[in-house]
Amino acid sequence: MSKTSRRKFTSEFKTKVCLEAIKEQQTIEALSKKYDIHPTQINTWKKEFLAKASLVFEKDAPADQSEDQALKENLYAEIGRLKIAND
Repeated sequence: MSKTSRRKFTSEFKTKVCLEAIKEQQTIEALSKKYDIHPTQINTWKKEFLAKASLVFEKDAPADQSEDQALKENLYAEIGRLKIAND
């Protein structure tokens, strides 16, 4: 019995599929056959995409905050190493 792994999709691929679904030039079923994805999955991605679309226009977008947080953590780690080196 072979164990199948879950398929993983890139964010670029999901965005491409969502944008096609939003344009409504093809039905969800047609997109499902085109990309070999279940229609429910396309609808889920579309709902999530539309729910988070407003974040693009916010000044303090979560993506920016996560980058800032990672930078802070790196800087604090460097400060810690320098303090140890000075002692």
